Amino acid sequence: MSPVNITADFNPLRLLSDRRLNRIAGPSGLVIFGVTGDLSRKKLMPAVYDLANRGLLPPGFALVGFARRDWEDQDFAKVVYDAVKQYARTPFDEDVWTQLAQGIRFVQGEFDDAAAFGRLKDTIEELDRDRGTMGNHAFYLSIPPKSFPEVTERLRDSGLAEQKNGEWRRVVIEKPFGSDLKTARELNSVVESVFPPDSVFRIDHYLGKETVQNILALRFANQLYEPIWNANYVDHIQITMAEDVGVGGRAGYYDGIGAARDVIQNHLLQLLALTAMEEPVSFDAADLRAEKEKVLSAVRIPQDIGKHTARGQYTGGWSGGEKVVGFLEEDGMNPDSTTETFAAIRLDIDTRRWAGVPFYLRTGKRLGRRVTEIAVVFKRAPQYLFAESQTSALGQNALVIRVQPDEGVTIRFGSKVPGAGMQVRDVTMDFGYGHAFTEASPEAYERLILDVLLGDPPLFPRHQEVELSWKILDPIEEFWATQGKPEQYRPGTWGPSSADELMARDGRTWRRP
Repeated sequence: MSPVNITADFNPLRLLSDRRLNRIAGPSGLVIFGVTGDLSRKKLMPAVYDLANRGLLPPGFALVGFARRDWEDQDFAKVVYDAVKQYARTPFDEDVWTQLAQGIRFVQGEFDDAAAFGRLKDTIEELDRDRGTMGNHAFYLSIPPKSFPEVTERLRDSGLAEQKNGEWRRVVIEKPFGSDLKTARELNSVVESVFPPDSVFRIDHYLGKETVQNILALRFANQLYEPIWNANYVDHIQITMAEDVGVGGRAGYYDGIGAARDVIQNHLLQLLALTAMEEPVSFDAADLRAEKEKVLSAVRIPQDIGKHTARGQYTGGWSGGEKVVGFLEEDGMNPDSTTETFAAIRLDIDTRRWAGVPFYLRTGKRLGRRVTEIAVVFKRAPQYLFAESQTSALGQNALVIRVQPDEGVTIRFGSKVPGAGMQVRDVTMDFGYGHAFTEASPEAYERLILDVLLGDPPLFPRHQEVELSWKILDPIEEFWATQGKPEQYRPGTWGPSSADELMARDGRTWRRP
């Protein structure tokens, strides 16, 4: 196979039409461990194609799959092709596919097979010669967390992690980053003994979402919000990630992990950090991470954990018009499991900006609808000008950032009802990405994979953030472990009654998205 001219077939018009992802990755390749899994098939492979289709990958880009299947290169290429046809976000282009397919390779092997990693090294060296990848390769570990140490050590022992002569090697790790502070530290120690810290990319796909990044634009590109983004005006903040589905085929994985470890430790604490952080010096990775770490280090767990947290398990019943089984009846589930499918916690942040403002985080499965949002709820304005009857339908002002679905921002405020009298009630102003912008937002994994290839880490938490997050969650998990089975809640509701009681003790209520 002759070397590829890496300037050939480059179409600058693709970049001119899209200003959101406007940097092209240099010569490089991506090696995916665990290519037979759902994440690879539904997200990673389509994202690689979409990046190529948008002109953001070099023509000589290489995609290597590593798995135990007895496949040839063409077998893996067919798997990628089928995934692209089914899940890619951009239209299929035969020329783009032909160019991408020339760089697709497959290596068969087990994670403990030193000979297989030798074959992987030979494959990468062949791609460097024939595709012009120039020794630049990222290793994406789309595998169970228990296999992270073994694979990273094999990469070291085979010489695949070695960076020389200006080449780069990077490793991408999917959550969960450990199961508590102790295991997170052990994992960080193993991975960073093989790869330098700036070559380790911990993927939290929520941070690649357009709306999450828009938190920074909303706060710091506008004069309107930042002056009131503090304890003088904000009553409390609610961060919700709700799902209307159950654990399904993930029962074996989910049991023993639960909603708090699965979602709060990473997604929701990252959203909290972005919402509460001070203005960074710049949007460079070091400055963003420094501010997020300051916030996480200032988080305080209320002393009486039992009164300020709630957890539950969904039962069987009706959800979305269909009969569903309860968590304990899911296939492969331990009927005595004490793992929670709903978790809610109150956290406080001991800084001048947020003193006295509680942050309420909740997540759960089989809830009323699928939604992720950040609701900044403001203090009530003085009502001395109005009779109580005139404002009885008026709630608290709120700014709601909708992360998914229907990405956008809603502002709730009071307005006079048309008519002769002075009646004030809530109205909303709504911004939706789908209405305001003609082009669709990039899928989160497109942005994150491109950032890995560019070596641009602002959206990736480093090990300090991971460890600070576990420091917050560990005491709660240890308390829950002494409390027996979680409270039951019906599917299609918004969780157990203890979650409502948690808010009621503070004189507040949960939003119903």
